Amino acid sequence: MPQLIDRDEVRRLVGAGAQLVEVLPPNEYKEDHLPGAISMPLRQLEKQARSALERGRPVVVYCWDSA
Repeated sequence: MPQLIDRDEVRRLVGAGAQLVEVLPPNEYKEDHLPGAISMPLRQLEKQARSALERGRPVVVYCWDSA
């Protein structure tokens, strides 16, 4: 179930083994992303998630835009 979380909760979840997914386009991922994040553009999320993410581990999905 999606839920809005703050930075501290992201750190806690990732520290506990959550998978970190950046959903911006690949060129924006290359410019800057959180350490350990994998690139999975939003339009491909549903298609790629089953093969790219480990079932049973929490997933933190984020989108950062400097604009």
